[in-house]
Amino acid sequence: MDFYYLPLSAPCRSVLMTAKALGLELNKKLLNLFEGEHMKPEFLKINPQHTIPTLVDNGFSIWESRAIMVYLVEKYGKQDDPLYPSCPQKRALINQRLYFDMGTLYQSFANYFYPQFKENKPADPELLKKLEVAIEFLNTFLSQTKYVAGDNLTLADLAILATISTFEAVNIDFSKFENVTKWYALVKETAPGADENATGALEMKTLIPK
Repeated sequence: MDFYYLPLSAPCRSVLMTAKALGLELNKKLLNLFEGEHMKPEFLKINPQHTIPTLVDNGFSIWESRAIMVYLVEKYGKQDDPLYPSCPQKRALINQRLYFDMGTLYQSFANYFYPQFKENKPADPELLKKLEVAIEFLNTFLSQTKYVAGDNLTLADLAILATISTFEAVNIDFSKFENVTKWYALVKETAPGADENATGALEMKTLIPK
């Protein structure tokens, strides 16, 4: 399977951890967005949205990290894999947390941080407050369960681990959120592929405005 990615990308890292958890070997293909490699005709044929991560499995192309994660478990995971179990309610909770990560947690980070490194704008304290509201939601989720979607590690943990490790890399302080801090200490040491995720997250430091 060909996997187009950048290590600093949290969505890419969440897929890498999923593959690791499933014992899959990906043929990693670095795609440097900063140099416009995602706009080359050969990549546009694979993914007309020209985004990463993108997976190509025997000619089948799929992008959007959470869609890739689910695809990998459904095709290559064991029956009733705990990463994404078949129980409709457990799966619904995992889906909710994945969509929360995409639409609220990571999106609030992007709204706050991306203008700083892309447009050299100063940090907006109001956007930081909105980011902290999103982290508080996660903190509430984790007051009820050991992991973000129950009492076992799931795809939701891998996606949100990639996000929270990115926060840490760019010096966003979440230490006041006790449940998040406790969960993060656990999963950053025990999640499959956590080491590679941490290394990739550190590359985000290069984007911190000087």
